[in-house]
Amino acid sequence: MKWLDGLTEGAVRGVAQRTSRRGFLGKLAGAIAGGAAAIPLLPVARGDGSNPYPEEEGDPNSCDYWRYCAIDGFLCGCCGGSANSCPPGTEMSPITWIGTCENPVDGKSYIMSYNDCCGKSSCGNCLCQRNEGDRPVYQPRLSNDLNWCLGTESQAYHCSTAIVIGTALDQ
Repeated sequence: MKWLDGLTEGAVRGVAQRTSRRGFLGKLAGAIAGGAAAIPLLPVARGDGSNPYPEEEGDPNSCDYWRYCAIDGFLCGCCGGSANSCPPGTEMSPITWIGTCENPVDGKSYIMSYNDCCGKSSCGNCLCQRNEGDRPVYQPRLSNDLNWCLGTESQAYHCSTAIVIGTALDQ
C-alpha cells in the first residue's frame, strides 16, 4: 500500500505544478457538468399539457377523504401539517407505502405515497385505519401496519401524509 500512496502523491504533485487552482476547479466543474449530461434521465410520462394534479373536493381532515383509501395512522392535517406535508418539528420518512385511490371528482385512479412524519410522539388526532387493498405483513411494501420511520433521526411516529405521485395506468 505504501507504493500506492507514493504513486498517488507523485501524480497529485505533478498536477499541482502544471495547473493553477482556478484552472483545475474550472476543468473539474466542466467534467462534472459534462458527465451529468451523459447520465440518462428517468423516464417521464409527457402528458397532453393538462394539469397533472387532480381536482379535489371534500374535507382532507376526514377519514372519508378520497386520498386516504390505504392509510393507517393519524392524519397530519389534524396535527399541524397537511395531507401533503409534515407538521413543524417532524421529519418525513423517506420510506413509504403506496396505494391506489379513485378520485370521485374525475373518476381516475391515482397512486398515493403514504409517508409517515417522525420525530415527535403520536399526534393522537384523527386516527384513520382504512385498509382497502392492504396485504398481509409478509409483503411489507404493501402493508400499512409497520412503523415506517426508518431513515430519519428519530423513529418516533407522529402522523401520516397522503401525497399524489401520479395517475394510475388503466389495466
